[in-house]
Amino acid sequence: MKKWITGAVSIAVLAASSAMCVAEENIIRLATTTSTYNSGLLDKLLPEFEKTHQVKVQVIAVGTGKALRMGQAGDVDVVMTHAPKSEKKFVESGYGVNPRSVMYNDFVVVGPKSDPAEIKGITSVTSALEGIAKRNVTFISRGDDSGTHKKELSLWAETAKGKRFTNYKEVGQGMGKVLQMADELEAYTITDRGTWLAYKSRMQLTLLVEGDTRLFNPYQIIQINPEKHDGVNSIGAKALSDWFVSKVGQGMINDFRINNEALFYGSANADVANN
Repeated sequence: MKKWITGAVSIAVLAASSAMCVAEENIIRLATTTSTYNSGLLDKLLPEFEKTHQVKVQVIAVGTGKALRMGQAGDVDVVMTHAPKSEKKFVESGYGVNPRSVMYNDFVVVGPKSDPAEIKGITSVTSALEGIAKRNVTFISRGDDSGTHKKELSLWAETAKGKRFTNYKEVGQGMGKVLQMADELEAYTITDRGTWLAYKSRMQLTLLVEGDTRLFNPYQIIQINPEKHDGVNSIGAKALSDWFVSKVGQGMINDFRINNEALFYGSANADVANN
């Protein structure tokens, strides 16, 4: 009798373990930037992938720096970020595998329509930033180690004065929140174009500076190295990566629009990730 009970318990434990494994295989943990999330792109793309592959993608929207740290710790299965130098270091350190270019857009400088820094139409982004610093008008920085924050800091580093002025404010928030704060304070900020297009109809801010080649903004998808972490859903991560760079995924990225304006451009067939 005891043997029968023991055997039954063992079978139940194995069944529960198997069910748990199946459940885990049906969940793909994606750490990605607030820009892809706030733009509405993932809300459009992921249901199609989930339906086709019978899985659920759990999205964690954070800054690029935090997304890569989550990948390094094995807390997610795959990351999609936009900071090429940090991504290269992440892969070279062995934490990520199979980096693939997914899409791109660009960064823009937005600010109040009154434009107290008088930067509207300036073609050099660093000259525009110098104008903001010289006049000591309010500039809202994400200050969150995101890809946008990293880009912003690299641009300030190219200016004569840098970000050393009293109305430079780091707030540690995502892109959508920063745009809302800049709008309320009649301040300037740097944003990716996708989030700007998603939010601009609700705001008084206006686009002031664009087109500088230094504002190029590429996104990559990187699978977490399963050799570093046993619990990584490497099969699901590869399936998601494959889908994003597939003809269907790239087509949906290119077709995604707000008010008939494209937010992102698929780049799977172009080597743009390291520009």
